[in-house]
Formats: sequence, C-alpha cells, structure tokens
Amino acid sequence: MLLLLPAAAVFVLFLVLPLLTVVEESFRTFTPGRIGAVAGAPLTTENYTELFVPVYGRYFLQTYVLAFIASVIAIIIAFPIAYYIARNASAGIRKIWISALVGLMFLSSLVRIYAIQLTFGSVGILAPIMAFFGVNMNGGPYINFVIIIGLLHYEIPMSILIVIGAILNLNPRLTEAAQSLGASALASHLTVTIPLCIKGLVSAFLVSMTLGVSAFAIPWILGRGRVLFISNLIYSRFSEVANYSSGAAISIVMIVLSLLMIFILSRLTTLLDRT
Repeated sequence: MLLLLPAAAVFVLFLVLPLLTVVEESFRTFTPGRIGAVAGAPLTTENYTELFVPVYGRYFLQTYVLAFIASVIAIIIAFPIAYYIARNASAGIRKIWISALVGLMFLSSLVRIYAIQLTFGSVGILAPIMAFFGVNMNGGPYINFVIIIGLLHYEIPMSILIVIGAILNLNPRLTEAAQSLGASALASHLTVTIPLCIKGLVSAFLVSMTLGVSAFAIPWILGRGRVLFISNLIYSRFSEVANYSSGAAISIVMIVLSLLMIFILSRLTTLLDRT
C-alpha cells in the first residue's frame, strides 16, 4: 500500500483536485463584468438550470449526434481493415501497417484539418465537382459532413489499432469451424467473429466517441462558426465572457453524460458477452 501513495498523491493533485475546483466553481454565483465568480460568492444552481434552455440543448445534441455518427462509421470502416491486417497480412506487412497507423496519430491536428478544408472546403479541389452535382457547400448538412470527415481522420486509425488486438486474440479456428459446417463467410463473421470481438469493438467505439465529443479545433475551423461543439461553448464561457461558473457547469454536465454513456455501453457489452 505504501508504494501506491506517490501515485495516489499525483492522481489527487493533478486530477481530483482540479475537478473538485471545477465542481465548486459551477455552483458559484457569477457577477457580470467580473472574471469568474467572486471569492465566497453565494452558492446557486442557476448555472445548471439555465442549461435547460433550448439553445444549450442544440449544442449538446449536435455534439453527440455528429460524434455518434462518426464513431459508427469509423467502426464499420476499421473492422474489415483490422481483420485483413490481423489475419491476412504477413508479419512484416502487419508491422508496416501498424507503424503507418501509429505514425498518423503523430500528424498535427491543424495539418489534418486544413488538408480537409483544402479538399472539401468551399474553395477546395472538390468544389467544382460539388457545384456540378448541385451540392450546397454552405448548407448545414454539408458542413456537418465535412466535420464528420474531420473526426474520421482521428477515429479510423485509432479504431483499427484497437480492433486489431481483439482479432489477434480470437482463435481463427472458430470461424473456420463455422465455415466447415456450411456457414458462408459473411454468416460466420456475423455470428462468430463480431460477437467474440464485441469488447474490442465497444472499446474502439468509446475511444472514438471520446475523441468526437471532446473535439475542439475540428468544429471550430470546419464548422465555420455555424456548427459548434460543447468544447467550443466551454471555451467561449471561460475565455470570451469570463463566466467561469457557467463554463464549469457545462463541463460537469459533459462529464456526467460521458460517464453515463460509458456505463450504459459497458452494461450492454456485458449482456451481449453473456449471450
């Protein structure tokens, strides 16, 4: 137990204490014109009740919906690629794939975002093609599409790396046995491979959702000020209007919603694993 004390002290100092400070700030009354709440300001729940205003709901809705769509697409794309790397690629090719995927994670986020903007933006190289097909590149649906593309840049490589581990731990003879008993390749993967990899898939989904929900620069740049995520709203509260209390309350609600999502998915995964 004594060996745990240094690690526990670091955990409390750098994680628990800042979070408790945010919780305490979220219940303080904010006086307009000041930077943050006054020391010893009266406690209030107004910072939380004001979040029931529809305009705040729009921020939460578009954040979680776009992050969810991007996460599902990332899993759908990542799984067959991960399966190919884990099962069909030679050891050398597998190392090259994994090195390339890890290398992608080191690529600057701004480089990724502006590369997408130069490709899919209103003056990007695909703009003439979009104009030919009558796509409104300034419309909300197209902006949401570009943001999802931006999220996929992060989520697909990360999902592939996570799912590869799950597939490598799966006994390939189980799938081969299903096919030898008459199941088609598709049926054997749907009934054997995917159910046995469900924990890896859920882990990849949760990591993708975390990257999506906490995204800041992607909606900030690619959203053109018309689509903003919760992270952008928190930044605005802290940096632009100095309403630390409101920003802290939004942060706490975001944390609670994320923990609730993790709990529900964990329970579902346990139920699926038992069946």
